[in-house]
Amino acid sequence: MPYAAITGWGHAVPDRVLTSQELETRLQLPEGWIVSRTGIEERRIAGPDDTSTSLGAAAGQRALDRAGMAASQLDLIVVATATPIPPLVPQASLIQSELGGSAGTFDTGAASAGFVTALGVASQYITAGVFDRVLVIGVDTLTRYVDYTDRSTSILFGDGAGAVVLEATPEPRGMISTVLGADGRGRSSLYIPGLGRSTSPGAGTAPAPRPYLLMNGSEVFRFAVRTMDAATREAVRLAGLTFEEIAMLVPHQANRRIIDAASRSLGISRDKVWVNIDRFGNTTSASVVIALAEAADSGTLGEGDHVALVGFGAGLAWAAGVVRWGIAGVPRRARRP
Repeated sequence: MPYAAITGWGHAVPDRVLTSQELETRLQLPEGWIVSRTGIEERRIAGPDDTSTSLGAAAGQRALDRAGMAASQLDLIVVATATPIPPLVPQASLIQSELGGSAGTFDTGAASAGFVTALGVASQYITAGVFDRVLVIGVDTLTRYVDYTDRSTSILFGDGAGAVVLEATPEPRGMISTVLGADGRGRSSLYIPGLGRSTSPGAGTAPAPRPYLLMNGSEVFRFAVRTMDAATREAVRLAGLTFEEIAMLVPHQANRRIIDAASRSLGISRDKVWVNIDRFGNTTSASVVIALAEAADSGTLGEGDHVALVGFGAGLAWAAGVVRWGIAGVPRRARRP
């Protein structure tokens, strides 16, 4: 049975930096209020020319370049996103049109659990022997739906994209365990009302649209800490490992307090947890993969290292898994024809 090794990675973020100091002034908050509660010092905000397509394509191209591969060599592109713009057309198809090639395309949802979910799904296509090369992208431009008069949400979110290339290998590399779950009863804890209607406005029965993100922060916090702990433990158990064998934990970057609480609960030391929320904020579907790409670029991860990934978000959904890092055994096929 083949495995799905990660052979390329990359990320892309908008140029516009919005600092917490700027937001504190705008929202009339005390200096340092945002950082003390979230750990976020700045975040990237999509500009007029930034879209989920442009950011996703940029991250995807960087991952392809790292893998030494052309888009024409891909069998499949899977995109995790909560902001597919425009609706109806899969974001993966729009990104494919930018990258080139004729790979199959589809999107997955699951919001901030989306990338880990997509990685698990994409890996199965390779381990089943259906495809050899898959590009997996996590991207969101959620700030389009943030109300910047609402301090409970506007201080948290940023935009960005990350991507990895998966390739078939006989060696045990890539995702070696996957945990997925959801509790739909909590869907109203984090959602955007007014997007999508069960009836047309003319019927007089649909609620007035309010296309801005709403969140029950305390409920999401409790859900996040509980879920990160349980899902990560299950992923490590299914991989047949102990936490002493985990080289790095790459969690969803939602709030520094959540990350710290989960790492304490799991007994993982701070130096083994990748944190970049201070620079990017919560990038939703892109959060875990941007952090993973940064960890890989840092040279911290070595051949055969075990990396635990965990995400949680709207739905309320969660996803976790363990990746065995490295490219040992990946056939060096002809590249960039």
